[in-house]
Amino acid sequence: MGGEWRVERFARMAFLVRDTVHPSDAPSLPYIGLEHIGESTLQLLGRGAAEDATSLKARFCAGDILFGKLRPYFRKVVRPPFSGICSTDIWVVRPQPVVDSGYLFYLMASDLFVKPIVRASNGTKMPRAQWEYAASLEMPCPPLPEQRAIAHILGTLDDKIELNRRMSKTLEEMARAIFKSWFVDFDPVRAKAAVRREHPDWTNAQVSRAALPTLKPEIAELFPDELVESEMGMIPKGWRVGSFGSFITQRSERVGQREVVVLSAVSSGKLLKSDDHFTKRVYSKETNKYLVVEQWDFAYNPSRINIGSVGMLEEDVLGGVSPVYVVVRPKLAYRWFLWFSLQCVHTKTWINTLASGSVRQSLSYTDFSSIPCVVPPEAVAEEFNQRWSTLREGIRLREAESRTLAVLRDTLLPKLISGEIRLKDAERFLKERGVNG
Repeated sequence: MGGEWRVERFARMAFLVRDTVHPSDAPSLPYIGLEHIGESTLQLLGRGAAEDATSLKARFCAGDILFGKLRPYFRKVVRPPFSGICSTDIWVVRPQPVVDSGYLFYLMASDLFVKPIVRASNGTKMPRAQWEYAASLEMPCPPLPEQRAIAHILGTLDDKIELNRRMSKTLEEMARAIFKSWFVDFDPVRAKAAVRREHPDWTNAQVSRAALPTLKPEIAELFPDELVESEMGMIPKGWRVGSFGSFITQRSERVGQREVVVLSAVSSGKLLKSDDHFTKRVYSKETNKYLVVEQWDFAYNPSRINIGSVGMLEEDVLGGVSPVYVVVRPKLAYRWFLWFSLQCVHTKTWINTLASGSVRQSLSYTDFSSIPCVVPPEAVAEEFNQRWSTLREGIRLREAESRTLAVLRDTLLPKLISGEIRLKDAERFLKERGVNG
């Protein structure tokens, strides 16, 4: 490798932190489980709370490396900027004084470390990495300044990915805020009602301009200027109390002998992109047991412990989904209204109330379609669709950039860690691709 690079046993570069704690003794700390760490993304997807955990957990400090030892081929590696507790299926690793924490993080995320760990794992169905074996591995160890420089180059890419993630989250939160304002709190209607009380002789256009100056006139005029009593409380005049059944129909057609892409809906917490929601893309020879799913259909999982997971197919493909899902097709004007409604506290409360069965909860289509909601006019729902589509395009652009950055990072990582390329070459590589540190 040249220069002052040397090879060291991993035990001389890092040590395993063996500090366990019961969650009840650390109630205020965040909790990280394997489900909170992305596969091969080197990103933390979220975190839980210590009070929601039960058995003994491992304690970690800000900057420690967390490595998922259960099924290590998933390459679940993160370095949280905060202290907390984590699953005991996660190694908590700290660097020895001769090693930079950032360099150690990327070393443990590289194939130089992961592949031998995977080969030496114990167990077939649920293989676990063995620390004793990891400690015996010989790993490249450049001088400390070069370690820090390597970590800086790779960290610059991850920082850009994290910034994109935060910006995307902000855009999604903006959409949620608009949805809540329009369809839960009825803010535009309340604002117009206040102006109408002061100016009863004004036209709708005049009231709209005064009450909602930030909205385009043609949009502001879509909202009424009065709230009326209903079985769901005060609602906008002209809107109606209905249910999901007001704008959805059930899809129960079997795939039969057609070849389809087998789809699997996942958590509703993800962004609205079909590649995120429907992840199993294989051809099935047993299509008879699947339900047809086409563009804009929703697949909602009403059974077992993951009740409430939902996906919407945006692609123009023919898919098949397991019959454990309820498949529905909304009117196009209400597709995003339904999506955001499913994430409201009101809807989740109804779902928990309607779900039957103590061991295996389930929710039928009849139950699902009966969930009450205030149904806005199609024109208002379509305007929300347009606003969300604009925000979603910004999210998609950032996701595309992040995928490119992740590819660059994963291309450079093994080459830098092994010494195959040096720092100046890596900097030139990134500059040629328009990435500056």
